[in-house]
Amino acid sequence: GVKVGDGQTLRSGQVITRQRGTRIHPGKNVKKGKDDTLYAVANGVVKFTTKKVKKFDGSLRSTKFANIITK
Repeated sequence: GVKVGDGQTLRSGQVITRQRGTRIHPGKNVKKGKDDTLYAVANGVVKFTTKKVKKFDGSLRSTKFANIITK
C-alpha cells in the first residue's frame, strides 16, 4: 500500500509504495524495484498525479503516477 501521503517530505531511498503490479507508476525522481516497490531517488515532496495514457489496444486510460518535487 501507499506508505506516504501527498505533500509529505521524503529523503532519497525512502519507500513511497509497496505494491504487487504497477497500480501506481514511477514518475519524476522515482524508481521501481524488482518487486514493483516505488522509492525516491532524490530529496523532496511527494506529488501524486493522474494522466491519460494510451494502452496497447489504443484505448486511453487514467494512470496514477508518483513524483518527487525537489526544492
